[in-house]
Amino acid sequence: MDELFDRVSSDIKTAMLARDKVALEALRGMKKEFLEAKTAKGSDGHLSDDAAVKIVQKMVKQRKESAQIYIEQSRPELAENELAEAAVLEKYLPVQLTDAELEAAVSAIIAQVGAVGPQDMGKVMGVASKQLAGKTEGRLISEKVKALLAR
Repeated sequence: MDELFDRVSSDIKTAMLARDKVALEALRGMKKEFLEAKTAKGSDGHLSDDAAVKIVQKMVKQRKESAQIYIEQSRPELAENELAEAAVLEKYLPVQLTDAELEAAVSAIIAQVGAVGPQDMGKVMGVASKQLAGKTEGRLISEKVKALLAR
């Protein structure tokens, strides 16, 4: 996924020229995470598409969780900044599934593994997590699986 790394580096320059502090901060954070993953012990110096998407998803999730905490603590200006960074980062993720697409995908997986009730949630989640990775949040997958198996 060196192409995403290069795209982020290019976008950092663009953000610097535009004096876009929020985008610059988010992009620098992403580049830092990519560099750490590329140079981590046991790494071959390259970053796969899947690994890069997981890193960006984790960063978006962290920003959203931080924003929620700031909102609960009555700090809307800090929450606003976290959400703005999350929006910048989301541009680098694959297109997320709509609710209807997610329901159709999970229904197909339930039929595929032959799940009949809530006791089969583990089997369904194992397959769903692999097939839908990067296309939607794990929490949303879990909620949809739970709802469909409860029917």
